[in-house]
Amino acid sequence: MQKISLKTIVVATSLALFGSSSIAQQNRVPKLPILRGNPALQVQGEYVDEMVANFIAAHHLPGLTMAIVQAPYIPRSAGYGKANIDLDELASTKTMWNIGPITQAFTAIAIMQLKEQSKLGLTDAIGEHVDGLPPAWQHITIKQLMQHSSGIADYRSQLDNARRYNPRELIALVANKPLQFRSGTDVRMSATDATLLALAVEQASGMSYHDFVWKYQIDLEGLQSTMFASDFAKLAKSDRPDAHPNDNQHSKFKSEVPYINPVEPATGYVEKGESLSPVAVEASENLFGFGDLWSSAEDISKWDIGLAGTTLIHAGEDHDLLYLPTKLDNGKVVSAMIGWEFTHHPGFMEIKGDSPGFSSYLSRFTMADELVCVTLLSNKQGVDLTVLARDIAAAYQASLGPNIDQQQIVAQESKFGVAETVARIKADLTKAKVPVFSVIDHSENATRVGKQLRPTTVISFGNPKVGTKLMLQNQAIGLELPLHALVWEDEKGRTWIGYPRLDKLADRYGIKDLTTIDAMTGFMDHLVAQAANVYTY
Repeated sequence: MQKISLKTIVVATSLALFGSSSIAQQNRVPKLPILRGNPALQVQGEYVDEMVANFIAAHHLPGLTMAIVQAPYIPRSAGYGKANIDLDELASTKTMWNIGPITQAFTAIAIMQLKEQSKLGLTDAIGEHVDGLPPAWQHITIKQLMQHSSGIADYRSQLDNARRYNPRELIALVANKPLQFRSGTDVRMSATDATLLALAVEQASGMSYHDFVWKYQIDLEGLQSTMFASDFAKLAKSDRPDAHPNDNQHSKFKSEVPYINPVEPATGYVEKGESLSPVAVEASENLFGFGDLWSSAEDISKWDIGLAGTTLIHAGEDHDLLYLPTKLDNGKVVSAMIGWEFTHHPGFMEIKGDSPGFSSYLSRFTMADELVCVTLLSNKQGVDLTVLARDIAAAYQASLGPNIDQQQIVAQESKFGVAETVARIKADLTKAKVPVFSVIDHSENATRVGKQLRPTTVISFGNPKVGTKLMLQNQAIGLELPLHALVWEDEKGRTWIGYPRLDKLADRYGIKDLTTIDAMTGFMDHLVAQAANVYTY
């Protein structure tokens, strides 16, 4: 009788339980020194929670929620402030916010899914899928609508949010307006483009836009805190009794599990004077296919992870069409596609904007050695979350940011090179009738003395009336005036626009007129946003 060793029994048992491939794979897997973020979660000595708290205070936000991806994980998800300022509802990980223009990214995925199902083509004319359109619109292609190169006017400026419009009524708001430019030659964001795409989804699929997105994205990715306003009555878990004197309003969580950390919608607000006015939930329905989805930051992050693989879109060329700069019919390459914008940081993309009562932002760093994504959602309209999101990303991996002290300098990456960015700033200042006092090209000056310096330009400008007002409080602040912006190219080839934090200057010089400082900060933020972005926000 052959003697069998204990080792043979153990190996045989392991093969029976796990299979030989498991052991072979286990033996082949190397242990890689992969660093997944900075556990301190700080940049330039400032922690993420400090960044968010300071931002909320500076912009007077009711609430904000954040989620951070380091694919395939969501290591950080948090709520700050209130989802409703009149009720004891805190912003939580499952709170739903209207995600505004991020919705159009869901619409684009729906279009690509129908393409992969051979139910429509990107070169199809929209008139093949949506009937009754103005003659000038009928030959505009699906791809041109996705590029926002249609030239069709944006109906948002015509909306009365006290009314409820169906999709056809939205189209009718701008149906008699001429094209803003010849289709396929320029780019301008238009909610009308996304609404037309959503109607094309309905015709090509034989399903409502709601049901198609639900089946092929929300349900597919298991997004439990993502829905439309029409779903709230059935699926949201708001515990809002008519009266709760001297007591916490919440009681259902004590006996009903779905009300523990519930899926409930935030209330959106718009600033009117020094107060915030609530916006009706139904206002989001006026942005059909462009801004009518509601979600949590955590769900958006989960959906975002799905964008990296093949669970939503299968073919690589279809991924590339959505997530890389696009070429227009006239050969012009534009660093944007269906709401996404792309900078010179390899693999970086962002989508953002606002909607009635809300502001939203999503960034993706898609290179294999990064895979960091930041989602920020707030229930105040008209708030630019771009700089905060980039600073948060830098707290996870310093190389994702501008490598400056963000507590002293506000910096945003431009989608354009230095020369074009400078030209855009000058053009915007001219349009605003703000005098430009000087443009100093430091790299040109360096060349004159035999040195090499990456493109670095300072633009000085301002309103003497405002500057004088500050100097009457402290003449020493004249060292910082007029206002100036620095545009530079870093060692990675990225173009940044930076300007001094004016609140810090006010502190340094003892300036008490914070109303003027806030107005100047708002002007600078707007100027930088106009110059740095393809789309106008």
